[in-house]
Amino acid sequence: MATTTENERKGPRPAMQRPPIVSPQAWEAARAQLLVKEKAQTRARDALAAERRRMPWMAVDTGYAFEGPAGRVGLLDLFDGRRQLIVYRAFFEPGVFGWPEQACRGCSMVADQVAHLAHLNARDTTLVFVSRAPQADIARLKARMDWKMPWFTLTDRFDADFGVDEWHGTNVFLRDGNRVFRTYFIKSRGDEQMGGTWNYLDITPLGRQESWEDSPEGYPQTAPYKWWNWHDSYAADAAPDQRWVEVSEAGEAAFRNGQPGT
Repeated sequence: MATTTENERKGPRPAMQRPPIVSPQAWEAARAQLLVKEKAQTRARDALAAERRRMPWMAVDTGYAFEGPAGRVGLLDLFDGRRQLIVYRAFFEPGVFGWPEQACRGCSMVADQVAHLAHLNARDTTLVFVSRAPQADIARLKARMDWKMPWFTLTDRFDADFGVDEWHGTNVFLRDGNRVFRTYFIKSRGDEQMGGTWNYLDITPLGRQESWEDSPEGYPQTAPYKWWNWHDSYAADAAPDQRWVEVSEAGEAAFRNGQPGT
């Protein structure tokens, strides 16, 4: 017996107003025209990231505490020995739609988009999620959804003090020895761009740490492309493969020459 589909129950769709159908040459011309604006947007984004790297820092003097898989830890521990820390406040706790089987649908979409953490780690940056759910529930959810990011339980006013007590948001911190500074914060639609390695690095105080970036003097920078690696092959003492050096130098040349797509 035939069944009624969801689209059939909704009725016929209104006719979609299509753009013009053109020749390959006209399509390429329209693409080239739009590319001018896209390049301008890319350069504006880079300039904004450079301005972000010059924002003032706020000292964090409160000893915030979290529960992790191995017990209670402090904010410094969340850095996991690295210099930069990105903290996303996800909603997974009593009262959230989906509890206890699932976390907030929006926060779960953010979690689904997180790239492999090895690339952030290679830039001295740690990403963690925090929620008010107990660790047992977090571990169960991570296993079910195949999420790999470290995820800690909030125990105090951290979320209220950093603007994420009643809404999701991403805070960025930098560690200088045992001192911690808050350097940036986004929420609402700002979180839409998160997930990719580049976008995470662009909101950090040190940026991508590549030599083409406009950063304050003394900031760590290495040649672009050279540090990239397979996520299971990063090692602090590993020399770049010569074949990758040749490929990356060709990419750098294209970048400098402003070839299409850069």
